[in-house]
Amino acid sequence: MSEAELVLRSTRVVTPDGIRAASVAVTGEKITAVLPHDAPVPAGARLEDVGDHVVLPGLVDTHVHVNDPGRTEWEGFWTATRAAAAGGITTLVDMPLNSIPPTTTVDHLRTKRAVAADKAHIDVGFWGGALPDNVKDLRPLHDAGVFGFKAFLSPSGVDEFPHLDQEQLARSLAEIAAFDGLLIVHAEDPHHLAAAPQQGGPRYSHFLASRPRDAEDTAIAALLAQAKRFDARVHVLHLSSSDALPLIAEARADGVRVTVETCPHYLTLTAEEVPDGASEFKCCPPIREAANQDLLWQALADGTVDCVVTDHSPSTVDLKTDDFATAWGGIAGLQLSLPAMWTAARARGLGLEDVVRWMSARTARLVGLDARKGAVAPGHDADFAVLAPDETFTVDPAALQHRNRVTAYAGKTLYGVVKSTWLRGTRIVADGAFTKPKGQLLDRA
Repeated sequence: MSEAELVLRSTRVVTPDGIRAASVAVTGEKITAVLPHDAPVPAGARLEDVGDHVVLPGLVDTHVHVNDPGRTEWEGFWTATRAAAAGGITTLVDMPLNSIPPTTTVDHLRTKRAVAADKAHIDVGFWGGALPDNVKDLRPLHDAGVFGFKAFLSPSGVDEFPHLDQEQLARSLAEIAAFDGLLIVHAEDPHHLAAAPQQGGPRYSHFLASRPRDAEDTAIAALLAQAKRFDARVHVLHLSSSDALPLIAEARADGVRVTVETCPHYLTLTAEEVPDGASEFKCCPPIREAANQDLLWQALADGTVDCVVTDHSPSTVDLKTDDFATAWGGIAGLQLSLPAMWTAARARGLGLEDVVRWMSARTARLVGLDARKGAVAPGHDADFAVLAPDETFTVDPAALQHRNRVTAYAGKTLYGVVKSTWLRGTRIVADGAFTKPKGQLLDRA
């Protein structure tokens, strides 16, 4: 500890071995030791004692739509990463849509990186995209550092990112498996969606009926079969249907290399509470019933679902009309994901160590960053969120940092106030005040 430059001390530090009182020694950008709470502070080191506030590893959000460039009026790297930092997130991985151009070639990746370079308040990585006509671009994108490839099995909602049919999925998956890449998939079956009733209008029940569980279940079953065929790594995005859980568990037991995520909105909001016309709650797949939610929580507890990510997908306010059929589908949740999850988890008797496992450790592992992100442990980046877990606040959209301040959590009282966020040894947010951006752009390697 003699070379430590910073000592971050708390009576409650979430470590891989549990929550304990500790002093975390930091040199440069790295954690060098996790020591007893009363360890002496070396000469020249700065002590930051946060008392009984909890020190968590910075969260790692692997599912964020920044939309920059091309739809920067929807979001942008400056605003998205500020919102993330305010919520205790220190690393995000950007989805290949809804930017223009999408991240589907190496040139497009360079464009995205150039836009993000001086705007990122936190560390940022990138997903590539798998389209019907870009199989030739997948290996070059992999070599250029993307963390994997996003594909849709039903229309994405934007023309420049078409979905894959089963034959196109097979071609892309075969190519990705050849270099042991990762395919992450929006799994809804277009035929089941087309056959579902499409009534439109403000009734949430009508929208829910238009995105039935069997659309997810069928698409996931087909994806698992293809993954087994090619011995490929696949990841199911934003699982909403609990009916798919037995399929996933069976496939995993059969050796299929599949991981699964769900989102805070599926775990904290229910269809029964969505007001008619309130399209701030619209997302695809949709928020389902409370009984379905209980089964998702059970799947998190037993490991069938691996991790929790935001799927932050904002838009301009005018696209959130009161017609669920035509309103943009996406929930903006970066800044509120930690308190929303903590509020729900504590009500179910779960701990902050569980939330950290789902939102930091396992997401870091998903993208291969677990050697440096997702844990308060020696050798890891000194990324921290300092949380007052017993303090509450009422969500005021005007206080949010993302560009268009629409939120499904408006007016809700949540537990967990983020007091400060630290990125690689530097405090980047404290009590709502931000430093200049110092985020790095991350490569898979």
